Amino acid sequence: MPARILIADDHGVVRRGLKSLLESVKGWRVCAEASNGREAVSKAKLHRPNVAILDIGMPELNGVEATHQIRKLSPKTEILILSAHGSETLAREVLEAGACGYLVKEDADDNLLAAVDALLRHTPYFPFKTIEWIAREKLGGRRKTSRSLLTPREREIVQLLAEGKGNKEVASILGISTKTAETHRANIMLKLNLHSITDLVHYAIRNKMIHV
Repeated sequence: MPARILIADDHGVVRRGLKSLLESVKGWRVCAEASNGREAVSKAKLHRPNVAILDIGMPELNGVEATHQIRKLSPKTEILILSAHGSETLAREVLEAGACGYLVKEDADDNLLAAVDALLRHTPYFPFKTIEWIAREKLGGRRKTSRSLLTPREREIVQLLAEGKGNKEVASILGISTKTAETHRANIMLKLNLHSITDLVHYAIRNKMIHV
């Protein structure tokens, strides 16, 4: 049976390039594509791929939050995160979310096939610097970040609000009432000590929850 791979990236040209590279390997097949994180979760649930390749900076639901949800809905799917930049903070969040691999996009041409091969064998794939970070974390304990104060649902809402969506639109996307969305928003602002939507956007950018 061929290995089934899901690709999720909001740029069609990137998806086409990844698909061409992946399907050059005998026995590998791209079973689904997604243009945002929410679609990636839905298609992972439907297709149950062996590997899901997720861009970190997808709209509506970023790669980290999509990883959380995919791990619950399709626990046998191994997840590889692609990021435009290397970051120890992102590496930590990727690991905590349940991803098994992390790769900087500029290294994808050289390392993507090796990364997917490793994940198909249920072997983690992380750059050397990330491995160094893991060692330091084990020796020195973990640092608590403000992002860790938020629940998964609150992190979803932060991203949607930072992308310019109002309370009603957030409620519609998440299938909750407008009042519940407003309550979440108020709790988020209180937890993070933010005073305006501008503050929230800056917070989301600093924490790589949206990419500009």
